[in-house]
Amino acid sequence: MRAMILAAGRGERMRPLTDLWPKPLLEAGGRSLIEHHLYRLAGAGFTEVVINLGHLGHLIPPRLGDGSRYGLRIDYSPEPPGALETGGGIQHALGLLGEAPFLLINGDIWSEHPLAALRTALAAGDLAHVVLAPNPPYKPQGDFALVDGRVRDDLDPRLTYCGLGVIDPRLFVGHGPGRFPLAPLLTAAMAEDAVSGELHQGDWRDIGTPERLAELDVWLALRR
Repeated sequence: MRAMILAAGRGERMRPLTDLWPKPLLEAGGRSLIEHHLYRLAGAGFTEVVINLGHLGHLIPPRLGDGSRYGLRIDYSPEPPGALETGGGIQHALGLLGEAPFLLINGDIWSEHPLAALRTALAAGDLAHVVLAPNPPYKPQGDFALVDGRVRDDLDPRLTYCGLGVIDPRLFVGHGPGRFPLAPLLTAAMAEDAVSGELHQGDWRDIGTPERLAELDVWLALRR
């Protein structure tokens, strides 16, 4: 199974840090956010990773190289100016990802979820499997409901999407190229009962602001 890390976003909430530096290369615990993902992917048995490039994306390949230092092979998917959002970015990279389901990770999260378990998480016939977490204080409304292992968009209470899951490329069948988000494709698949999910109770963080980046940096330093 290949993996894709979404790394093309502008990172508006992370400004001014992202004015001169792409968000995935911001560091916490002596390591960039995206490198935390790469080391964990390699440790979980993944060998091939696709990274999309948008805002200041030209700075990422010189830092990560071809992935060999992490025990991986990295392919890059450059996007046009303005980037393509989550859905458009994934579709743009499908030629690199192939026809089999792939692991999807948002580049601006930090998680201790056991990634190896996701290699077999997608059931036959499903289009996606997503990891959900209890709602953090800054997002009390959540995103989706989880009922008996199925994910719904029409029920409450809701949990928060972790930016982590498995996607079948068939999710994009019939959708043209361009700039579009992933969420509407997921909700359409949920309406067809084609999305499974799981609740992650362990540590998970959306590193969307300078304050959360600083908190993660302190927490990782204390762990060491």
